[in-house]
Amino acid sequence: MPKIVRPDDCQPAKTLWYDRKKYVTINFMVQNPKDVQVDIQDTKIILSCKDVDDNNIYNEIEFYDRVFKSDSREKVFDRTINVLIRKVKENVAWPRLQKDTAKPAWLLVDFDNWRDWEHEEEDGRAEYDQYMDMLNEMKNKGEPPAMDDLDDLSD
Repeated sequence: MPKIVRPDDCQPAKTLWYDRKKYVTINFMVQNPKDVQVDIQDTKIILSCKDVDDNNIYNEIEFYDRVFKSDSREKVFDRTINVLIRKVKENVAWPRLQKDTAKPAWLLVDFDNWRDWEHEEEDGRAEYDQYMDMLNEMKNKGEPPAMDDLDDLSD
């Protein structure tokens, strides 16, 4: 993957995150994201994209702890970029998403999805199923559609 360069005129996306036993989920709130680049590394994540108004969006987060970059996935939606990060140390709660104790204004805990771990055994199955669906969808994308018939539209 080519190195993501921080644009001079950029702003961070509002970012919501929550912790689970095996995963950390991050949602970058971007309206109609395009040119999305996500670089997941063992110790940090970098997001670069453009929003609906063509603003440059850039977030760089140094993780609280190490993650498995090869077992982490992202999915782009109309209003968010969802990233599922696999923790190296399972069953260890992250008190915050980033290593630095100073919390930027754009980074918030997603309390709608935050849960106490006591009830996670049954809840973990749904998260695992979501993760596997994401993996299968990425594998089954196949060839891009042929667009050679688009010339017909200009007639």
